[in-house]
Amino acid sequence: MRKIILTGILLTGAFMMSFKTPVPTLKMGLLKYHGGGDWYANPTSLTNLAAFCNDQLKTNFNLDYAEVEVGSAELFNYPFIHMTGHGNVIFSDAEAENLRNYLKAGGFLHIDDNYGMDPYVRLALRKIFPEQELVELPFSHPIYHQKFEFKDGLPKIHKHDGGPPQGFGLFWEGRLVVFYTYECDLGDGWEDPEVHKDPAEIRLAALRMGANIIQYVFSESEEAQ
Repeated sequence: MRKIILTGILLTGAFMMSFKTPVPTLKMGLLKYHGGGDWYANPTSLTNLAAFCNDQLKTNFNLDYAEVEVGSAELFNYPFIHMTGHGNVIFSDAEAENLRNYLKAGGFLHIDDNYGMDPYVRLALRKIFPEQELVELPFSHPIYHQKFEFKDGLPKIHKHDGGPPQGFGLFWEGRLVVFYTYECDLGDGWEDPEVHKDPAEIRLAALRMGANIIQYVFSESEEAQ
């Protein structure tokens, strides 16, 4: 219990400082997991997203993100954790419990399917929250209506299997704690322009949606105080 309370204090302080101090006070976290999936798939994406948010939202992110183990206590130092990859994801019992406690304490996990991780992510999330189900968020959800308007939900960044992009949510006590973007590939759109050679308008849409996620997470945390 003491750990969870301390976690809540750390996260609250981080959320509040992000919009109110002139120097970098936060780092985004990239989730490092086991199972063989390439958790490191998009090395420039979080740096570019942080820079975009600093410019557009006036946040104060350090452009150097942290690589954080699922089962590490360091997880609790980062209010926003991003997860991506193409393949298998395995959480041990201890890792699942750590991630569950992090999310319950006020943390947020964004999972972006880089292609191929969908069945593994769903199993992993069931281990973290066996009593909850992923639900598709309606286009009216506030995450799509922050600084930037996405009246039709997620933008389509890469083709994948050709399906429409979908945003799924996992809730704890009414709070969105996991946002899972599928058939979308926001992270690829956040990468340096020469990596995937996406058109400028596609890359901008990805960054804007990423900024919406960040603004939603931080605004929700402030409203909860």
